[in-house]
Amino acid sequence: MFTGLIEAIGEVVDLTPIDGGTRLRLRAGLSSELARGESVAVDGVCLTVTSMDARVFTADVGPETLRVTALGSLRPGARVNLERSMRADGRLGGHLVQGHVDGVGQVVAVREEGEAHWITVAFPEEMAPLLVPKGSVAMSGISLTVAGLGEGTMDIMIVPFTWAHTNVAALRPGDAVNLEADVIGKYVVRVLAIRGLGTGPDEKERRW
Repeated sequence: MFTGLIEAIGEVVDLTPIDGGTRLRLRAGLSSELARGESVAVDGVCLTVTSMDARVFTADVGPETLRVTALGSLRPGARVNLERSMRADGRLGGHLVQGHVDGVGQVVAVREEGEAHWITVAFPEEMAPLLVPKGSVAMSGISLTVAGLGEGTMDIMIVPFTWAHTNVAALRPGDAVNLEADVIGKYVVRVLAIRGLGTGPDEKERRW
């Protein structure tokens, strides 16, 4: 489990094809603090550390993860958001994030407003029942608030601290981003769908 509060920015060293997936090597300041088998969220995707040294750690990315996330579009030199799994005695500063991506979004626009920035993101149709205005969403592993919700798009405001301490400043229209909806909302939608009372993530809209 994660909180969506980014600890560090990592840099992709290389991606090596392996049987059925990719071996991802990342340069990061927190590499020396990691242990084999530990979970790390990489741009919002929960991965397992397979090896590490003082500067670089390695994680294997399976074929399904490559299919359903934006990790397959990474290239050497790309900057990624990193967060270690939450300790049981830690403070939950963001919101509950599993590191299980619900869909890949696409950046539509980035614009400034004073010292803050707005990012408009198009999301997959199946995520529509999982997003609500003022609700929580993880984008590239960052705990954020849905400031505005449109037909297939959402607006997110990025405060200066987040802009400076994550990789969002590098986003451009057309870029792919990993999206994860609030886990509590997903369970509510699932229960309603089973009872035939609402909209499930894998179903067409039903009348209440």
